[in-house]
Amino acid sequence: MSAPAGTPCLEVRGISKTFRDGGQTVRALEDVSFAAWPGEFITIIGPSGSGKSTLFNVITGLAEPDAGEIVLACDVARDRAGRVGYMPQRDLLLPWRTVLNNVILGPELDGRSRREARRRARELLPLFGLDGFADAFPDALSGGMRQRAALLRTFLTDREVLLLDEPFGALDALTRRELQRWLLGVWERFRKTILFITHDVEEAVYLADRVLVFSARPGRIVKELRVDLPRPRQTISLLSEDLRRLEAELMIALEAASGGAR
Repeated sequence: MSAPAGTPCLEVRGISKTFRDGGQTVRALEDVSFAAWPGEFITIIGPSGSGKSTLFNVITGLAEPDAGEIVLACDVARDRAGRVGYMPQRDLLLPWRTVLNNVILGPELDGRSRREARRRARELLPLFGLDGFADAFPDALSGGMRQRAALLRTFLTDREVLLLDEPFGALDALTRRELQRWLLGVWERFRKTILFITHDVEEAVYLADRVLVFSARPGRIVKELRVDLPRPRQTISLLSEDLRRLEAELMIALEAASGGAR
């Protein structure tokens, strides 16, 4: 895949971040730079503690960098709150709200019409595998359904850039594979720009146009892997030689980034 043409919708420019933890100074990120283009799917992989989630916090405005800047739609974004959609590692569904009322939180917080938000959410419930569960509460849902609800909530923010922090990390292998295929179908329909953190090499390659490999702390990008597999991916065999070749290349980079330890 060649580099996209046009203007990036997100640029991360020289981001560094240090914080205090238990009286110690922790360098989480060091000079992280990359760009994402409209409709691109980027996965981010690296050792635990390499600053991947910290980067997402910086992009969303939940944390401020010590150096560098975030550019959204050609605008150096000082006030970034609400500018991108963000799904953290836990689904964070509110237990006292139904599925329908959980997924419309974004439009509600934006001050948009609650009636219109509910109408649109009901239209999308079948696509997100939640048909018939609009009035259910989160504790009635399986793990996979909770993740689908959290993803629908993120999509309904109507942001062009979506940050997904290990959304399938806690699921069993079969459910995870099912949701990977499903997510690709949703992405191909809406063509949002997605940044997706994972610790799974196969998942990183299977989903992405590009994979960014982070070093151990302080996190730096030490490799960019362009995934030259054709789309749509849902029918690609997990035993495909091309898939396994890219996974092997990524594993070598990841082991080097981890200092040779897993």
